[in-house]
Amino acid sequence: MQRTLESFVRALRASDIRVSPAETIDAHRAAEAVGYGDRELFRDALVTTLAKTASETARFDELFDTFFSREEFLQGPPDAEDKAMADALDDGEGGGEPDLAHMLLEHDGAALAQAMEAAGERAGAANIRLSSQRRLLTRRLLDEMGLGGLERRIAEAGKREDGAKLAERLGKAREDLFAEAGRYVERQHELYAAESGRKLREDVLAQQKLTAIDEHELATMQRLVRRMAKRLASKYSRQVRRAKRGQLDVRRTIRKSAGNDGVPFDLIWKSKHIDRPSIAVMCDVSGSVAQAAHFLLLFLYSLNEVVERLDAFAFSNRLVAVGDILNDEAISDAIASVIKRIGMRSTDYGLALEDFCALELAKIDRRTTVIILGDGRTNYVNPRLDLMRSISERARAVIWLNPEPESLWARGDSEMERYRRFCNVAKSCNSLAELERIIEDVLRTYMPR
Repeated sequence: MQRTLESFVRALRASDIRVSPAETIDAHRAAEAVGYGDRELFRDALVTTLAKTASETARFDELFDTFFSREEFLQGPPDAEDKAMADALDDGEGGGEPDLAHMLLEHDGAALAQAMEAAGERAGAANIRLSSQRRLLTRRLLDEMGLGGLERRIAEAGKREDGAKLAERLGKAREDLFAEAGRYVERQHELYAAESGRKLREDVLAQQKLTAIDEHELATMQRLVRRMAKRLASKYSRQVRRAKRGQLDVRRTIRKSAGNDGVPFDLIWKSKHIDRPSIAVMCDVSGSVAQAAHFLLLFLYSLNEVVERLDAFAFSNRLVAVGDILNDEAISDAIASVIKRIGMRSTDYGLALEDFCALELAKIDRRTTVIILGDGRTNYVNPRLDLMRSISERARAVIWLNPEPESLWARGDSEMERYRRFCNVAKSCNSLAELERIIEDVLRTYMPR
């Protein structure tokens, strides 16, 4: 049973449930304590030691049912004809291979299931990673079960005058065996490879252009954004003060020791304050970049654990504050409604910067990072570079994310080359992977060196 539990832990890890070696040892001890006779008690013992959150518990229950269910070879007892055929078979032919013919004719489901489990282990079915491996592993599994011996039985029976019925019956049993082996390998794929396939699809989506995301991929992209944001939040949501071991704060240590006749029982180390970011974001939600704005806002609002203040604004021509809308409604629905209400119009960056300065400039200080998402195309109106200069002089940093490649920044009505003079960072950003890297760079600047 130890090997079975180790395989189950592998399946949990493959499904993104973190299980440490210590937790694995605890699971073995819990299984030994409760035994394996009561399925529900066994499940409760394992879930108590291995799952740590509500979402992990839900995934655990699904995996437990899949891993410990055995639906292969659920068939009734053999009829008299099959029993007679099994008794009439010659034993000892097959070169030591498992005698599948007897097990199939006798409908010995338990023996067949055990043989398939053992053959699956020898064939490495649990090492499946891609759906394209299913046929190959199914064939290997059947070979390990002794398919060669079964096919020789069928061939020999077909050569005899009285063996036609036996050959037909074994041929039908072979087809059923193929189906059962396919289901077994499919279950291994679901246990060990379904999550890796999902991660592969998400990796591809993370590199895909934000402006080219299909509607049916939006839900997957939103889950991916939240997972990225959660990873960054976990990394950067530290305590606001961090002890610097090795640097003694002499003044505070002496003051603390005054109550102990000057004996420094408690040493106090120097600490450094860690600022939480304040972010003001301007998003162009005109038709050309609305999709990218959707994911940037979703990303930033998923970082509420590590962002002290987030003021969000959206514009096509006139700029409006959208923070209240995004706070009051479900974030994905709110972003879509914002884009529907004020997006898809011709862009006027000069007018948007005027509105931004009127609403936000007084709040911007050396702790505020200003993020602008847009293509910088002004439709040949005044770009108001003077307002960009004012923002740059007050802010900690100005970051401009442009979904267009840099080769287009100086063409047509684009004013990016003029705007970038007032930006600390101006980058082409048209995928989730690039967006994650840039947001992490912003968070990193607030951490102590």
